[in-house]
Amino acid sequence: MTEDVFRLSSRFAQMKSSPVRDILAVLGRGDIISFAGGIPDPTLFELADFRESFAYTLENYGPRALQYASTIGEPELREQAAKRMSRHLPTEPNQVQVTSGSQEGLYLVATTLVDPGDVILVERPTYLTAVQAFTLVGARMVGVDSDEFGMLPDALDDAIETHDPKLVYLIPTFQNPTGRTMSADRRAAIAEVLVRTGVPLLEDDPYGELRFEGESVPPIAAQPGMAERTVLLNSASKVMAPGVRVGWLRAEGQILRSLEIAKQGVGLQTAVTDQLAVAHYLATYDLDAHIAKVADVYRTRRDAMLAGLDARLPEGATATRPEGGMFVWVRIGGDVDSALILPKAVDLGVAFVPGWPFYADHPDRTTMRLSFVTNSPEMIDEGLSRLATAWGW
Repeated sequence: MTEDVFRLSSRFAQMKSSPVRDILAVLGRGDIISFAGGIPDPTLFELADFRESFAYTLENYGPRALQYASTIGEPELREQAAKRMSRHLPTEPNQVQVTSGSQEGLYLVATTLVDPGDVILVERPTYLTAVQAFTLVGARMVGVDSDEFGMLPDALDDAIETHDPKLVYLIPTFQNPTGRTMSADRRAAIAEVLVRTGVPLLEDDPYGELRFEGESVPPIAAQPGMAERTVLLNSASKVMAPGVRVGWLRAEGQILRSLEIAKQGVGLQTAVTDQLAVAHYLATYDLDAHIAKVADVYRTRRDAMLAGLDARLPEGATATRPEGGMFVWVRIGGDVDSALILPKAVDLGVAFVPGWPFYADHPDRTTMRLSFVTNSPEMIDEGLSRLATAWGW
């Protein structure tokens, strides 16, 4: 009866399930070794620092922390966000819009810029909940050929000429799902195409500070001519704690006002208490030291996953070798479908994410994403043993 009363929009009518919902459902099972979610290890959260930050917020800001406030964000947080982003790209607080995590930022940008039927160019593969957000606004996504360093500049040039896109969406550093990172030369080449063609960029950087090895590479937004044509997303989720749901974006010009209006329609504001507590945390505590501690742990777990995969993957299969972030991308090859293996794996007590939801079009169904950050090396080894059994390796 409910389906007869509530007639879904065309955007939802074909959505029978959500990959994100399915991932979170598996995470809730205590008997599963999960490589599925990009979930920070909660044992590494700085609980004492957060406890003090929230206590400070309530004691020193009083009713302001519990009241409505401006949509663009609290000035204390915008100042701290601008300082961190200025390490690679000069940023003023008035160029920052606070969001409820970078996921909201994706939706706000899409809502602001995209009409139904407009094209967004994305990597192959790309972030699955970006695909979800862009689908909800009626965008038509086109995957652009990519290699181990990300989107190919020549392929991007051709795709722009063919599809006349509204924007390009990229995750240049420790990409979700592949873990790959664009080199400085590749970023420069991508920027040259975008500046020459006048196409704007939505650059997503939630993982960039989680580097285990190698040299840091500035965002594409820092390339000549790109700052004014880029919306750069950042978040506290992966480097501090996802539960506070605080992120921010950097943009220049009129689009900031449009994004503010869009956010008013979606959620009015990000929680003031959380904003002020995160601002105090950033001003008071050494986030860089925390990230270094986390990166040391994650490096060990990445190494354990890569060693376990090297010992178990069949001939012809490949796995990425990320310098940071949270994910390894595995391609088995042949005619196997990873989605068909997942139920067997769950029955054996291990979970992963099949690769198909990460593609805007023409998915490679022999792929899967594995996250290494939540489990100890011993649990990773056990989980990979169960996974090998499920696949029949």
